[in-house]
Amino acid sequence: MASQSSTSTDWPGRYYHIDQVLNTPGPRTDEAFLAGDGVKDFLRNQAKILVIGAGGLGCEILANLALTGFKDIHVIDMDTIDISNLNRQFLFRPKDVGQPKATVAAEFIMKRVPGVKVTPYFGKIQDKDDDYYMQFNLVICGLDSVEARRWMNATLVNLVDPENPESLKPMIDGGTEGFKGQARVILPTVTSCYECSLDMLNKPTAFPICTIANTPRLPEHCIEWASVLEWPRVHGDKKMDTDDPDHIGWLYKVAAARAAEFKIEGVTWSLTQGVVKNIIPAIASTNAIIAAACCNEAFKIATSSAAYLNNYFMLIGTDGVYSYTFEHEKRDDCPVCGGEALEMTLSPETTVEQLIETLVEKQDIQIKKPSLSTPTKQIYLQAPPQLEKSTRPNLEKKVSELVPPGGEVTVTATTLPFSLSLRISYS
Repeated sequence: MASQSSTSTDWPGRYYHIDQVLNTPGPRTDEAFLAGDGVKDFLRNQAKILVIGAGGLGCEILANLALTGFKDIHVIDMDTIDISNLNRQFLFRPKDVGQPKATVAAEFIMKRVPGVKVTPYFGKIQDKDDDYYMQFNLVICGLDSVEARRWMNATLVNLVDPENPESLKPMIDGGTEGFKGQARVILPTVTSCYECSLDMLNKPTAFPICTIANTPRLPEHCIEWASVLEWPRVHGDKKMDTDDPDHIGWLYKVAAARAAEFKIEGVTWSLTQGVVKNIIPAIASTNAIIAAACCNEAFKIATSSAAYLNNYFMLIGTDGVYSYTFEHEKRDDCPVCGGEALEMTLSPETTVEQLIETLVEKQDIQIKKPSLSTPTKQIYLQAPPQLEKSTRPNLEKKVSELVPPGGEVTVTATTLPFSLSLRISYS
């Protein structure tokens, strides 16, 4: 981004190249495309866009949006700047370490691109209500959290009112991992949503609390036990710092001892650090490609100047460079945008604890700390503590003792704003 010496916020030629796209319809423009001043005015004076995440992807997205002509941008991020961010999150400098990412990113963009207003929020997306999200025309997610994506996706689907077309907020989602990345366009209730494609994600790294507490089988179970259960038991309210070598060392020592007790091999220092920090490799160039794809889709949706993505773009750069675009279809049994109960066949011997473990590990479900109930009884509740204690004996019971064939089980989790209906059969 070159420096600007002019005092004008819209210096001559600032949008010259963008205006070449907006002045004249092309062979793939939408019939609703209003070439000329009308579309320029909407883009630069009316469109309000929300960016979720101000990290590796978010920094690229914010810069691209500002330079493309969006002038009313909001950004949410709950993190502060760490020195390890500086190699790829180019809106930050060493002096910014420890400061909120959203605030610093907003200030940087407004300083370098005069006339653009970026409103930051340092906090969680869950802090905001439906009225807050209703004000935006578009939402772009540049997150490294599956849970946050699922929450945002479900929130936007729940906002849709068939009687109010303005309630449909397109969501553009981008994600990267090393040399791989994806960008997608989600039209809530119209196209497949984020929840529909959970089975495409890597195997989840979350483990059911009952497994890590009672029957660990993997080195990761022992590490989770040390961090989730033993740390608060030994250290009380003292917060764990995953960047502190002493803290990681304590976890490694405790996890290794538990692994030895259960004859489990594979607990190492690096694995301990990887599990507790949930490290996802990031490369600046991949972030730039995926952010560019997301912002191009935002521009196309906002202006109708070209057909937007339908609906999934995948980039694979691990062996050469390969990209693929396809339409991911909706799932009828999607708990967010589907409506039908998910059919699940269990053995008559399956226990409640085993069912919970399945729900956590199954690719198309992936619910951390699920609570189970039927219309007539509470099977197992993760919280509050008194209800968890009273329902804990059910963990050892067979599901077939509690749920008849064809019966439905409602699955909920505090981290997700929706419930999942399971229709149980036995074989």
